[in-house]
Amino acid sequence: MPPGKKKPRTYDPAKIRAAVTAQFGHVARAVGELGPEELDRPSGVGEWSVAELAAHVAWIADSLAGGLARPPAAVAELTAVEWPSATASLAGKISEAARETLTGAPLPELYERAAARMAAALEANSDSRVLDLWIGDMTLADFLVTRTVELVVHTDDLNRAAGLEIPLERQALAACTRLLADTLALKAPGGSVEVRVPPFAVVQCIEGPRHTRGTPPNVVETDPLTWLRLATGRTRWAEALDAAQVRASGERADLSALLPLMS
Repeated sequence: MPPGKKKPRTYDPAKIRAAVTAQFGHVARAVGELGPEELDRPSGVGEWSVAELAAHVAWIADSLAGGLARPPAAVAELTAVEWPSATASLAGKISEAARETLTGAPLPELYERAAARMAAALEANSDSRVLDLWIGDMTLADFLVTRTVELVVHTDDLNRAAGLEIPLERQALAACTRLLADTLALKAPGGSVEVRVPPFAVVQCIEGPRHTRGTPPNVVETDPLTWLRLATGRTRWAEALDAAQVRASGERADLSALLPLMS
């Protein structure tokens, strides 16, 4: 490893598998209880209704199973921390694929089918399996970390749009928070600003004088939900500051030009 380069964060594959499965189950149970009025509401995600967003979450599990059903790729091209920055170009393709895959069945049926397919596929494949993906070939272990981002972010979207209280698995929220924090550090390497998202992540970023001891001169601190909303464009930097959801101190502690990391 080159001098000064930070070792990539590692995740416990068994805990990530369990978190992905549990978070999908939480969403499935909540979506199954939604009525027509709630399903017709705007989701806040593009032009999707709540029903369309819920169908997309089912597609997340279904497409994971589909990826594992294809022949494996030879070598991983993309790591988990590189995934958020690579997603923007595929938004339209993902939306189209989700519609084609999930059209024509009631949501409970979609979720039941997707859960069964995902469980069987995960049982049959090791964490080192390399998936052949549109975005770039990835190991199953790394790809599952990215699924925590998709599931946590869209769980939050559904909670806000439909007035739900779907719980967030602690391990899924932790992995999502850490991956997006590490993505910021990768996008703006440096040590002049410390970004804290307690209790899950602390990273340093942005070129400039590096902090080594004592209280850092440039600090950004926020909670996990605010952080994932900032990182995915659900909340703007200025809005979060005005609402006191972010505390920023120091002349370099302005992340507005770096956010969102993905949308």
